[in-house]
Amino acid sequence: MSQTPKESEAATSCPASRGGMQHGAEVTVGSFYEAGRERLGLTLVAGSAGLPRVVQEPSLYRCGLALTGFHENFAYQRVQVIGSSEHAYLDSLPMEKRVDSVERLFRAGIPCLVFSNGRKSFAEADRMGDYLGVPVLRTPLSSIRFMAEATMMLELLSAPRCRVHGTMLEVAGLGVMIEGPAGVGKSETALGLIKRGHALVADDLTALRRDPAGTLHGSAVEVTRHYMEIRGIGIIYVPRLFGVAAARGEKTLDLVITLRPQSVNDADLDRTGAQNLTREFLGVSVPQLVIPVAPGRDLVNIVETAAMEHKLRATGVIAYSDLAERIKRHHTRS
Repeated sequence: MSQTPKESEAATSCPASRGGMQHGAEVTVGSFYEAGRERLGLTLVAGSAGLPRVVQEPSLYRCGLALTGFHENFAYQRVQVIGSSEHAYLDSLPMEKRVDSVERLFRAGIPCLVFSNGRKSFAEADRMGDYLGVPVLRTPLSSIRFMAEATMMLELLSAPRCRVHGTMLEVAGLGVMIEGPAGVGKSETALGLIKRGHALVADDLTALRRDPAGTLHGSAVEVTRHYMEIRGIGIIYVPRLFGVAAARGEKTLDLVITLRPQSVNDADLDRTGAQNLTREFLGVSVPQLVIPVAPGRDLVNIVETAAMEHKLRATGVIAYSDLAERIKRHHTRS
């Protein structure tokens, strides 16, 4: 039996959904080049055989001192940048010294070399890049703009990531992920929320990434983006049915709602909202609510209310604390 897109993607889910830690994604020169072709105007000049090289430190470095032969504290693991000053220095050298300078740089183990400001690469650098398998790139952007844009792009490429089973939506402005066993009603609940004006982020499988500030962002895996599977109906494309406002590309994860079949153990569930349950993904704790599922329960209304209540708590208004204080004052007066 063939796998559906969601089943095949699920096979690559990481253990982070069970509290495990995932390291940052490995960034190669090839992935950096592909991501920057449009955004940074990158073109590959030489050294295509080195595209699989790993950028060990996803950052950038102006290699002016290294070109002069001073390699102390040289950050060779980073993407090396040659701007106008470095280019002018190399251009001022006699041919023999320029070859030596470029060869020392390339043999230091750098992942790649980028000429900014639209400067043309030197023939010596092109030959050395092809010979040693070190990619040589160009960008029309100024050094300052290129380094700012490329730094953000490298942070995105290297961010810790994982995939977890759960349907994520934007509800009342919050990123809410609904999780639970198969058949518990995640997608059906999500569909009802979409019809109420909320928006789908990902159905059944959510891709999470952690940014440098420790915030989690959720999105759909590319192959299933904006699609949903509804039992008895099949696959639907949300923007065509409900409009483009019914789907989001990425959203900060603010709340996890765990649906589980109702059982005798539900007597232990929180009745006041005083418990502070959390779920951990990529080392980040996210507030969690556990909601029992039983015939006749309006899960759409419950999840929507849960999101609104969580949003209200963020302002400092906590219903159970207010009620406890009112009861205390009432007994004091009595």
